[in-house]
Amino acid sequence: MDEPELLSRHEDGAELAMALWRFGSPMLALSSAPYGGGWGERRWVLAAQVAGGYSRPDPADHLAELARGLDLDGPGIGMLTAVDVRLVSTCREDGVMAAATVGISHPTWAAAETGTAEARAAETGAAETGAAGTAAAQAGPQDTGGGTVNIVAVLGRRLSPAALVNAVMTVTEAKSQALWEAGFAGTGTPSDAVAVLCPAAGPAEAFAGPRSRWGSRLARAAHRAVLDGSRRWAEAR
Repeated sequence: MDEPELLSRHEDGAELAMALWRFGSPMLALSSAPYGGGWGERRWVLAAQVAGGYSRPDPADHLAELARGLDLDGPGIGMLTAVDVRLVSTCREDGVMAAATVGISHPTWAAAETGTAEARAAETGAAETGAAGTAAAQAGPQDTGGGTVNIVAVLGRRLSPAALVNAVMTVTEAKSQALWEAGFAGTGTPSDAVAVLCPAAGPAEAFAGPRSRWGSRLARAAHRAVLDGSRRWAEAR
């Protein structure tokens, strides 16, 4: 898997970066991204930076506009973040690639109780930073510090439908471990997104948990990508 193509555009009075992965043949994907999320075959993945104060309520339409501007053919996946995506952290391990753009302005615990100070801060953080995760986060403005962790993972072996779901779980667990090891008090941010892709043809692996052959490689690659990205983000801050 090659490094992403790094592009730029002018929008909202700023020069903003984009990272684009193209695939020679359709890949089977499962993703939580606002554009092209869900299950199906995808031909490309676009990670686009947005300006501080991002307030568009239609991130999927925004990403569709960017895709048309780049003449991207066929179905793809699009994610947004305030992080400069030129700083994408990429790690590989034996047929697996994981790339992460990391911003952690508002780390949160997934099970924080509603009504607590932490939960209220998480809700505020989602509104300020999220253009890639939940609908509430997508509709809110985004700060310049970047409060989103977006992960793109590509495996060289086809996964069964159940294993592809398991792979998304594995990436998420590896992300949370990396954030903890980097010293952030949270399992992620309210607006994180993930995309896991694999070949659409060939024998299918039945498992992708962290102790399986392909899942363990995926876990290590995703962990290193997020850990490197989170440390780089913290140093820059």
